Amino acid sequence: LRSFRSLSTMSLLPERKSRDWFGMFDGYDSCSEDTSSSSSSEESEEEVAPLPSSLPIIKNNGQVYTYPDGKSGMATCEMCGMVGVRDAFYSKTKRFCSVSCSRSYSSNSKKASILARLQGKPPTKKAKVLQKQPLVAKLAAYAQYQATLQNQAKTKAAVSMEGFSWGNYINSNSFIAAPVTCFKHAPMGTCWGDISENVRVEVPNTDCSLPTKVFWIAGIVKLAGYNALLRYEGFENDSGLDFWCNICGSDIHPVGWCAASGKPLVPPRTIQHKYTNWKAFLVKRLTGAKTLPPDFSQKVSESMQYPFKPCMRVEVVDKRHLCRTRVAVVESVIGGRLRLVYEESEDRTDDFWCHMHSPLIHHIGWSRSIGHRFKRSDITKKQDGHFDTPPHLFAKVKEVDQSGEWFKEGMKLEAIDPLNLSTICVATIRKVLAEGFLMIGIDGSEAADGSDWFCYHATSPSIFPVGFCEINMIELTPPRGYTKLPFKWFDYLRETGSIAAPVKLFNKDVPNHGFRVGMKLEAVDLMEPRLICVATVTRIIHRLLRIHFDGWEEEYDQWVDCESPDLYPVGWCQLTGYQLQPPASQSSRESQSASSKQKKKAKSQQYKGHKKMTTLQLKEELLDGEDYNFLQGASDQESNGSANFYIKQEP
Repeated sequence: LRSFRSLSTMSLLPERKSRDWFGMFDGYDSCSEDTSSSSSSEESEEEVAPLPSSLPIIKNNGQVYTYPDGKSGMATCEMCGMVGVRDAFYSKTKRFCSVSCSRSYSSNSKKASILARLQGKPPTKKAKVLQKQPLVAKLAAYAQYQATLQNQAKTKAAVSMEGFSWGNYINSNSFIAAPVTCFKHAPMGTCWGDISENVRVEVPNTDCSLPTKVFWIAGIVKLAGYNALLRYEGFENDSGLDFWCNICGSDIHPVGWCAASGKPLVPPRTIQHKYTNWKAFLVKRLTGAKTLPPDFSQKVSESMQYPFKPCMRVEVVDKRHLCRTRVAVVESVIGGRLRLVYEESEDRTDDFWCHMHSPLIHHIGWSRSIGHRFKRSDITKKQDGHFDTPPHLFAKVKEVDQSGEWFKEGMKLEAIDPLNLSTICVATIRKVLAEGFLMIGIDGSEAADGSDWFCYHATSPSIFPVGFCEINMIELTPPRGYTKLPFKWFDYLRETGSIAAPVKLFNKDVPNHGFRVGMKLEAVDLMEPRLICVATVTRIIHRLLRIHFDGWEEEYDQWVDCESPDLYPVGWCQLTGYQLQPPASQSSRESQSASSKQKKKAKSQQYKGHKKMTTLQLKEELLDGEDYNFLQGASDQESNGSANFYIKQEP
């Protein structure tokens, strides 16, 4: 962020049209109070007194911006159509924005007059000279004009804006949102800088009834992810016109943008009467203040460019059979999230949602290279326009050395159940694959053919050493049917004749992620990954986050890694155009619990029990009528299940 430099420099300004620091015109004090009669062409040629040489300036990146004296009222140049502050216009009638326009108009008028004489037409009447009114009178007339427009607007039918508003939700409950810097995969996540409260920006002035779009300066009162609560400069402690907006939106600009873009910057009408000299006020308020970097909008645009494109082919987990991967084609890309359509889907409705950095997608040939089970496509030839995604675009996993002490089949550990993301379960390493990938099975829930195994990388933060839950006071889910409760690892290892995986082999890196309990964010429902919901961080264990979906019961919570690309800052959906799922309303929750227990049960089945049972039932049909291709061994990729279950994203 750049700080405004001291305003001690003085400079002489040229006698020509000059945009000031607010995007308005210079020369207010050059307007004479006396008037004299003249023809339209004569008065347009009048020279205006030189601009005052005492206007303070601010130099910023080589640009010079000057301050106006704050008088209001707008005018339109009769020559070029430029809109600006009336008192800054040239000629006594304020018809032209500059001397050049005045002379051009005069030249055209003379030509028209000569042509009229040649055609025998009478000369035009002299224009009526407008007496310059005092500032108070002009303000009163202008206020009356705005009041008339406002009354006319009130007569129109009001359109109610229904839907969820992050601003209202945060204000009414005094919530705190996770900062953008917590989400390295999100736009601006790595270049957010120190954007914070009191940073000044130029925004549209909505407290104005001018026919053209005008701007004013506002300061950030509160930040919530990408969203900022703004207050117009000059309102001091008055929050009556505070408003929320997305700081990465197209209408948010650094101070000085109006000057560079030729946009008018006008004080809100509510406070126009507060100061007669806006110049002095703004010089005092903005000296030493911070604004956005001049290339902020460019950085936002660049951070929202994604390398994945439609028609790219990838390998992705089969959402119906977790034990294998399939070929899918990128259908669309929204904010880095991919809608993948399985290649065999003729009507293109069999899809799968995930982020481009998800560990669930891989380059073509990945399954063969590590020995993962793969469903060979029925399509023997690539469709026109489809092409394999370059391998370097996929998320990289940390390289590991498997030559020394390493994970072995049969070792016990604790793992997040991909079919029930709210639980951490007793698990077993069932197969060791290449490049550090492991096949994991949940004890007590495994199919005989291993069709419900799922794939985690050895560095995944979703697998833990024996005793992790006990140390961190997390409830560990014992094997299904295990009766010796409470569960004790020592007894279980002795009974099963197993050994625990060495602690030193697990990922112990804990980044300084910045999350805090109670922070709000937008999170993918990994049981239904096309949905992004309003969510809250309710617990933090090292790098592991407990995500609660606002309005739903705790049984639908999910354990997610702090670097998961399925977590986003507040305002991400608005920025990218993705639909946000609001919290379940209190009335809907009460109706569910009071009058529709069956509906609640169906909800539970949809997210957990039913989906998991459905997956288990499918195991029995796994080899019936299906063409499975086992390459170097059978294994399966962790997934978001029937609706996609996954939770970690590799660091």
